[in-house]
Amino acid sequence: MTMPMSDPNPWATAMNNLGMPPIGITGQQLMPDFDPGLGMMAGITPLNPMMPGLGMVPGPLSQDFPVIKEIIHCKSCTLFPPNPNLPPPATRDRPPGCKTVFVGGLPENSTEQLIVEVFGQCGEIIAIRKSKKNFCHIRFAEEFTVDKALFLSGYRIRLGSSTDKKDTGRLHVDFAQARDDLYEWECHQRMLAREERHRRKMEEDRLRPPSPPPIVHYSEHECSQLGDKIKDDGTFPEAVRVLMTWLERGEVNRRNANNFYSMIQSSNGHIRRLTGEKSQHEKEVEEAKDKFKTALAGIVGQFEQIVSVFQAASKQKAWDHFSKAQRKNLDMWRKQAEEIRNMHSEQLMGIRREEEMEMSDDDMEDSPDSKDSEDSGVSQAEALKEENDSLRCQLDAYRNEVELLKQEQGKNQPMCSEEDNTHSQQLSFLQQALQGMQKQLLKMREELKQREAEVEKSLEDKQQLNNQVQNLKEGLQNLQNTHERGVTFVCPSVAGDRNWSFVMRLGMCDFLKNVLSFFFPPPPGIISTFLHVHPFGASIEYICSYLQRLDTKINTGEVEALLSRLPCTFRQELTGVGASLEKRWSFCGFQGIKST
Repeated sequence: MTMPMSDPNPWATAMNNLGMPPIGITGQQLMPDFDPGLGMMAGITPLNPMMPGLGMVPGPLSQDFPVIKEIIHCKSCTLFPPNPNLPPPATRDRPPGCKTVFVGGLPENSTEQLIVEVFGQCGEIIAIRKSKKNFCHIRFAEEFTVDKALFLSGYRIRLGSSTDKKDTGRLHVDFAQARDDLYEWECHQRMLAREERHRRKMEEDRLRPPSPPPIVHYSEHECSQLGDKIKDDGTFPEAVRVLMTWLERGEVNRRNANNFYSMIQSSNGHIRRLTGEKSQHEKEVEEAKDKFKTALAGIVGQFEQIVSVFQAASKQKAWDHFSKAQRKNLDMWRKQAEEIRNMHSEQLMGIRREEEMEMSDDDMEDSPDSKDSEDSGVSQAEALKEENDSLRCQLDAYRNEVELLKQEQGKNQPMCSEEDNTHSQQLSFLQQALQGMQKQLLKMREELKQREAEVEKSLEDKQQLNNQVQNLKEGLQNLQNTHERGVTFVCPSVAGDRNWSFVMRLGMCDFLKNVLSFFFPPPPGIISTFLHVHPFGASIEYICSYLQRLDTKINTGEVEALLSRLPCTFRQELTGVGASLEKRWSFCGFQGIKST
């Protein structure tokens, strides 16, 4: 359709307001020097929605930039824009895949050629359904052309220069719901879903692990090879998988039951190896924990030294010689070192608390259940005896089977060679099983002897602990009966071999020193005596200065670590206010005795 346009300037102005290059009916640009940057969207080059084959619908026009509609001159009609002060015409919700528009308010004398002339500028028209009344439905080839057709909603149309009422009308363009549009949209969605499913399937196939190799079927040759693989630690997992598959397939029968039994027995023999590997790994983990704890303690000690350096530098004698910038840096470094020191100290204390909790749990489990442990040891010994008897019975049964096989082999000498080979293989399997049972029986006997020795040793240890507890109770009773000045203290020997006594007529300080040294051996006994005569506590430096008179090799870190390990005997307290805040250690060993 090639029709000249009477006045292309208004049409070009209207399309320029939409951000489109003005294109005439012939398909040529009306403005060769059109600048796309002069459209509505400043700074963004707009797409050309008039381009055929562009399968996207542009977004709604921004409300911040009002569209200025101009007069549009066509060959047989003229389109006048609506009042810009009026609100935009209302439209219904856009149906999915909409390509059809409803056009109302057409002149009574309008024809299909007029509709093609006006709306053909928006895009390719597939069909027009015109009613006898003043409306029609137009179906376009692409979805984006519907938005351009909606732009003409509200325009007044006049045929030629006539002023007759039948030659004028006000266009109302809106979305229309058509079954063909919905069907095409559903087909397109199903096609996209198929493509997505195909893409996902390809991705799953790509990420799926390769299938395992097929399991061979049972045969005498494969059975002998599998028996050797089960005994090998490297090929044991693969061999066990093959054995499990044979068992699930039902390959076991009366003829090859002994072969399967020997393979299952070989599999059971790996339990001891796996248990040993597990204990070895647990041991390595414990060693790594100890190593980490030792290294962390060393790091914390070095942090303490660094903090001590900063504290020494912050004293008045050295602090006055530094400049203001140096003081600022020293203060900042000291705070960072203290924060890091506190963080590592909390981590180390957390590890120690966990160890103490584990040790306390073990003590709580062991101390009240000593009888249970003894009974468990006796029950384990009885279980070992029963297992030894069962192994001896199995050994006798294997011997009987071997003798029966020998007798059958002697009677059935003229049988076929295949049966001879089968009997020989069964005989070899039984001999191997017999040797394994004999070795296992010897090991079980050794373990039984070791368990019996452990049970006897545990009984002796229990008796010794009972004697020690009785001696401590008697010593505590004697301690409560002593007087303030003249003290007669009789304490039975802790070892339980002989009783010894000593009579002290000393001052209260010497008496407490000997008593604390008896219950808390040095160096905790010396520290206990020292702190007991200091009821308000003493700092760690004061304690170390007292101990270094006795032993010059003692340092502050070891003493503080020792005091921290005995929370029931020594307690750390904070005294003072503000800058005079100080940590003091006090003795609390007799508080538990008083409460009891």
